[in-house]
Amino acid sequence: MVGYPLTVWYDGACPLCSREMAFMKRLDRKRRLQFCDFSDPDYDVAASGIPLSELGAVIHAQWEDGTVIRGVEVFRAIWQAVGLGFLTRMSRLPLIDPLVVQAYAWFARNRLWLTGRTVCTGGQCRNKSAANAAPPSA
Repeated sequence: MVGYPLTVWYDGACPLCSREMAFMKRLDRKRRLQFCDFSDPDYDVAASGIPLSELGAVIHAQWEDGTVIRGVEVFRAIWQAVGLGFLTRMSRLPLIDPLVVQAYAWFARNRLWLTGRTVCTGGQCRNKSAANAAPPSA
């Protein structure tokens, strides 16, 4: 295992993501995790070295030695850090692992829509704030 702290980047504007990270913060009694909300206006995009488009596509984290992990591996590392290692072990079982990986991939692709931040009509999807904006005047 790589050393702590584990820096976790998450989208604080995503209600589900924000609640999940708040829960993990409460469970992190040993203070092994550092959380960075990349949706915060004061977030320095250059500081992570990871483009915002990548951070928004799947969850990312970085170990103390600079090793970056993505997707389900981030959740497994978080669970391990907060004392929920049994979830990590269960998620790695041969029959469970592909389901967990596929379920997260589906969620990551659809999280904006699932959390009401994207509106899709007529096969076109756009950011909800853009969808609610007044049409340009002629």
